[in-house]
Amino acid sequence: MGSLASKEDHPGELKSFASLREEMVERNIAARGVRDELVLGAMRKVPRELFLPKNLREFAYEDSPLPIAGGQTVSQPYIVAFMAESLLLKGGEKILEIGAGSGYAAAVLSEIAAQVYTVERLGQLADKAAATLADLAYDDVRVLHGDGTRGWLEHSPYDAIVVTAGGPQVPESLKAQLKIGGRLVIPVGADQRVQELVRVTRVSENEYRSEDIADVRFVPLIGEEGWAIAKEGEARARVRGALRRFLRKRKRWSGTSPTQRNRAHRLRGLISIP
Repeated sequence: MGSLASKEDHPGELKSFASLREEMVERNIAARGVRDELVLGAMRKVPRELFLPKNLREFAYEDSPLPIAGGQTVSQPYIVAFMAESLLLKGGEKILEIGAGSGYAAAVLSEIAAQVYTVERLGQLADKAAATLADLAYDDVRVLHGDGTRGWLEHSPYDAIVVTAGGPQVPESLKAQLKIGGRLVIPVGADQRVQELVRVTRVSENEYRSEDIADVRFVPLIGEEGWAIAKEGEARARVRGALRRFLRKRKRWSGTSPTQRNRAHRLRGLISIP
């Protein structure tokens, strides 16, 4: 995994994906405040490039969401790390993830946890994530195609639950599937455009404690206990907005490097932002 090479910022210079991954963790994750060594170690191990379409792999270690099938994205690495740290993991837990996407975040969690169960609403993504995780021997991750707002009751209760989409409220089914002492991290907001990242801790059988962590923007959580449907074009617009912000940042960085300018131009063409 790390043996592939990618041209980076300096013409003629080759860097392995492993070295780019290490630089990403130091520059975009640790330097921005993620301190949990279990999380940092997991981010250093998982080959994000192998969860991306081949034509986007050279951008794997940019701190940006990147498009995958179904109009969805692989989350920004910093957000993956920040949410994993917010779960307050010690190692060896059983975790439920809602929104498998490419399977990348589940792979990161599996480097810390004993078991990871992940639910994906879109069948195409669930199948692809399961295949990628199996190919990379993440045998402790299981993928279900289904309504993530209902959780995965069969394997409950969970030490931790993480939701990678924003809902109008915390689904009761997910709260019920937490162990006592377990943590649920989820973006919650009254509309589909902006949310607060919330951590819910189950204190007792019927008592939960909630705390706000950060302002975030996620795609809508669709399902029986989430939004009935995404607003027309909302998810796609959010993806385009995130990628535009990333490309503007790349433009600022690329003033002295033709290689950087070429990379930004290629990425713009690949993701077809109007």
